[in-house]
Amino acid sequence: MPVSGRANIDLAFHKRSTMGPKNPRSELTPRAFEALVLGFIGLGIFALGVDFCLPPIPQDQDYHAFADDRTMLGVPNFLNVASNLPFLAVGVLGLGALLRRDAVGPEGAVLERAERWPLLVLFSGVLLTGFGSSWYHLDPDNDRLVWDRLPMTVAFMGFFASTIGERISVRAGIWLLVPLMWLGVASVIQWHMGERRGAGDLRLYGFVQFYPMVTIPALIFLFPSRYTRAGDVFIALGWYLLAKVLEVGVVDHAIYNSGKIVSGHTLKHLAAAMGAYWLYRMVRRRRPVATAVCP
Repeated sequence: MPVSGRANIDLAFHKRSTMGPKNPRSELTPRAFEALVLGFIGLGIFALGVDFCLPPIPQDQDYHAFADDRTMLGVPNFLNVASNLPFLAVGVLGLGALLRRDAVGPEGAVLERAERWPLLVLFSGVLLTGFGSSWYHLDPDNDRLVWDRLPMTVAFMGFFASTIGERISVRAGIWLLVPLMWLGVASVIQWHMGERRGAGDLRLYGFVQFYPMVTIPALIFLFPSRYTRAGDVFIALGWYLLAKVLEVGVVDHAIYNSGKIVSGHTLKHLAAAMGAYWLYRMVRRRRPVATAVCP
């Protein structure tokens, strides 16, 4: 029977994830577990130190000057507000999939109940991003931007902890979940308090946003997965990178000025929501890798 293109992609990633003489998860002793966790903490601390060697990065106030500020149906900045609705939809879909009775098990979203927590944090963050970003875009300023960024950092950290749990150890992912969430929240609070003193600094927030996006592909290539469909993560990251490009001010204005129909920032919301949807799609369709051994 011929194999479909999607199956070929999954098979390729499956082979890549199971290459090597040993599965590190099956050899995970308590000492090795501690070494892996401490290793990733050490790598994060090193990267954070490099980040703070850079000069402070204040919030550019032109960031709030989006290209499309049209009022429709009595709602200011209508398309930038309405384009957050997909975040609400994806968040509800993700939470619904994880809270089903059959969500745990070989045919469910996760093999162990504990694995649901990082994913619940991820999709809760996506859901709350829909509310927070809509609130911000009604009247953009630094004070409202806090409520846009807080749920996004929570979603990033949930995704990061979930990947650690799938690739290194479920225990590691759960153990790091709360510290990662606090780091994300602290990055937004630190930036906002600095802005109020006239000394805003986005370095920590930038680290929280981009460090997981660099580390997650490394985890995928270095460690075997508990589940199939590893390639979906790269598609989701691709949508996220597209969203970051569309967010750039000159791109936002250039797209809007080309036809006065839609702006780059509105498309940014749709691209980011599509990335979140791809993660939901992955969770719904993946299955356990037969060779994976639970820690």
